[in-house]
Formats: sequence, structure tokens, C-alpha cells
Amino acid sequence: MFANLTEKLQETFKRLRNKGRLTEADVGEALREVKLALLAADVNLKVVKEFLARVRERAVGQEVLQSLSPAQQVVKIVFEELTSLMGEENARLSLGGRPPHVVMLAGLQGSGKTTTAAKLARYLKGQGRQPLLVAADVQRPAAVKQLQILGQQLGFPVFAMEGAAPPAIAAAAVKGALAQGRDVVIIDTAGRLHVDEDLMAELEDVYRAASPGEVLLVVDAMTGQVAVEVATAFAARLKLTGLVLTKLDGDTRGGAVLSVRSVTGCPVKFVGMGEKTDALEPFHPDRMARRILGMGDMLTLIEKAQENFDSAQMEAMQKKLRSAEFTLEDFLTQLQSLRKMGPLDQVLAMIPGLGGLKKNLPAQVDEKDLARVEAVIHSMTPEERKRPAVIDGSRKRRIARGSGTAVQDVNRILKQYEQTRKMMKQVAEMGRGKRRLPF
Repeated sequence: MFANLTEKLQETFKRLRNKGRLTEADVGEALREVKLALLAADVNLKVVKEFLARVRERAVGQEVLQSLSPAQQVVKIVFEELTSLMGEENARLSLGGRPPHVVMLAGLQGSGKTTTAAKLARYLKGQGRQPLLVAADVQRPAAVKQLQILGQQLGFPVFAMEGAAPPAIAAAAVKGALAQGRDVVIIDTAGRLHVDEDLMAELEDVYRAASPGEVLLVVDAMTGQVAVEVATAFAARLKLTGLVLTKLDGDTRGGAVLSVRSVTGCPVKFVGMGEKTDALEPFHPDRMARRILGMGDMLTLIEKAQENFDSAQMEAMQKKLRSAEFTLEDFLTQLQSLRKMGPLDQVLAMIPGLGGLKKNLPAQVDEKDLARVEAVIHSMTPEERKRPAVIDGSRKRRIARGSGTAVQDVNRILKQYEQTRKMMKQVAEMGRGKRRLPF
């Protein structure tokens, strides 16, 4: 996500820092580079022009040009304007008043509505809610079955009525929710390959039947400007309260994230960061701006760690890191735990200054990777696990033979151990306030 945009922006700001003092011409040249980077990321042209106009107005002021660190001031301005562009602050779900609280999901076919419904149910359960999933997509073959399977995996009931129309299904689900002890109703509606009148009419009927407090449009971020066009079309017909951008973990240029709120006026409330049901994050504009600028996202990382590590485990690991006792056995344990937090490249990208390490780590850690790491570490002596520095060439060959791997595998695992040790140490130091976040 945003890899190319982040790289280009960082190159531009690096050139500014190398200049020391800035002139208005320097700022103008930098903003031309920013413009090209944003357009390459598929950001809406009108949005780009308005964004650059605001940045230019602030960046060519005397306060910036005459400051001791003008380049840093320009980066700060870009960060603040990116945050403003995406909505200033986290837009939460509105679940006030008497239950049941109804959340209706809409979107085109293939945008990920059904999976998002399950993800949202899991997220809300973590907030103390008792969600009911409603299978109101009777158009797509197996849509009902897919939702039922997801509901069964997560332990959520799924309401379905064979042969009934979507408005009747939605109304019946809302009416019977409280009797089932459910305070939130999540309605999965049908989509089409293209926005058409039949789809919109059906969605309006479901809306009238269920009276949802939240209408979330699920949009595939990988479609770029098409995502913005789809959001605009839906916003013209439905009372949208928020957007969910899916597939942000894929090969997406990020333009939809930066464009959609400005064009539609509708806030992004969640982003999908993977296929698993725990890969749904509340959208924080300031945190996303940090990711785009390569500053990391420590707040989200800390929240993920709190979800996957108990306090005693985290405290014990911090003590080990402070005393430089992070061993290869600890590495194996942490690798297994980090996998629960998502792909390692995403985790590393959240840590300021460590995003580059993802080039040397596997994007995904699967069972085969863990089995190989486990076999290598278990083939070491207790001393080697505690003091990896003693592992020379002959020891590596012995470990490789004992684990059924190659010496190259042993070297790679030792390198990953050292990088992870440094990463974990920095996380521990940030947690103790030794390093300040940007701005």
C-alpha cells in the first residue's frame, strides 16, 4: 500500500533537506514532484490541484522560508494537509439510542461486502456488542452460504429467509434481533458489476424496510478512480454515513483513499487490510498520513500488540530486550505472535525508520516458514540459542544437516533474528517514551 507514493515523496523531501535554506522556486519544484507522485497514485485531479494550492499557500510563507529547518516545516504542512484531506479525525460508527442498531452494507459485486460484514461483526464483538448477520444478498449465487460459513466460523448467528425479497428479509431480521439477544444488525446486500437502476431501487427498498442508522459503502480500493466514481453514484441515491475501503493490503496505488472523502463528502470509517476476518481497521486520517509519508504508525501497532499479547508476556519481553537477553527461542516465540498481527511487511511499515527491513523479511509467514525456523533453532545447542554470535561456519553446516535445511537457510534465519531483535528493541524503547513520534 502506497509503496510508490511513499518512495517518491521521501525522495522529494530528501532533496529539500539537502538544500538547507529554501527559496520559493525550491518549494515550487518540490510541489511539482509531489503533484506527479499523487497523479501516479491515481488521486483525483481536482483533489490534487486543491491540495497543492493549500500546501503552496502555506509553504511559501515567510515563517517557512526563513525558519531554521524549512524542509521539515514543508513536510509538516504536507502531513497536516493530507490529514485534513482524509477527514481530520477518526469517524466512529454511530450506535447510540435504543437497540437494535442497524448497519447496512452496500457496494458493487466483488468489492468484498460479505467478508466485510463478517469482519465488522468480529470488530463489534470486540467492542462488547452482540451482532446479528443478515443475508440479504439473494442475487449472487452462494452469497448466503458464504455468510453462513463465516458466521459459523466466528460464532455469529446468520439470519436468512429462502425465497423472500431483500426488504422483507431485512425487516424480519431487525424485528427479531432483540429476541435473539442481538443489539447490532449487519445487513449484507446485493451488488452488481455496474451501478444500475434495479440495484439502487432494491437498496432504497431495503433502507426503508430496515431504517439503518449506518449505511456503509464498501469500495474496492484497487479500482482507483473507479472507486471514487462508484462512491459518488451511491452517495447520490443513498444516505451514506461512511465508507469502507477494502483490499488496501494489495497492489493498490492509494488514490481512492486520498480522493474519496473530498469528492463525496463521506468519511472513511474502516479499511480492509487483508482477507482474514481480523483484518479490519478503524480509519484514522492522521495515522494514514504518517504511513503515506513513511513515518510509521506506532499507535496502530501498539493497539494490535495489545490485542495479541497479554500484559505479562509484553512486560517479560520488555525486560529481556532492556537487558539484551532476546534469544533465538524468544525470536521463534515472537515470530509466531507477530504472525497474529498480520503480514510482517505491514507490521514493519508501522515502525518509523524500519520500513526498509521488509525487503529482507518474508511478506507472509506461513506454516512452512515457521516449521523451517523451528527446525533450525531446535538443531542448535542451548549455548547457540542464547549466544548466536558463536555460530561460525562449521556450526552452521552442522545445524543445516540436523534441521534438513541448507546453510543459506540458517544464514537467512540468523539475519532475520538480528533484524527482529533490533525492531523489538525499538518498539520497547518507544513504549517507554525514549523516542518521540514525528510532530
